[in-house]
Amino acid sequence: MRVEWVVLMGILVERLRERAKQLGISNAEAARRAGLDERRYAHYASGRREPNLETLLTISHSLETTPNWLMGVVSSDEKDAAKAELVERFKNAARAMTEEQLETFIIQAEAIAVSRR
Repeated sequence: MRVEWVVLMGILVERLRERAKQLGISNAEAARRAGLDERRYAHYASGRREPNLETLLTISHSLETTPNWLMGVVSSDEKDAAKAELVERFKNAARAMTEEQLETFIIQAEAIAVSRR
């Protein structure tokens, strides 16, 4: 087993767990949303199996995130990996909000950004 594969699968396992927690859902619900058998999803969520690209896309779409985030891929144009990770977390949190919550959140974020000038 290659080290890179183990690292990527570890990231995927952690991100699946993190995203389900952000959405307040169980693995069973994540599997249902993705249209997958619970056992099959459990293999991905535990790192026992690696999803193919089509399945990864299905899972990311059903969890309202991106395959890149699930796999820990940082955009090449983002110089600061830590900041890129925070931006992805911000986007994931925003996807789970109602429109009203998102509007409030944006107003707060803009106020913080302006106060730093």
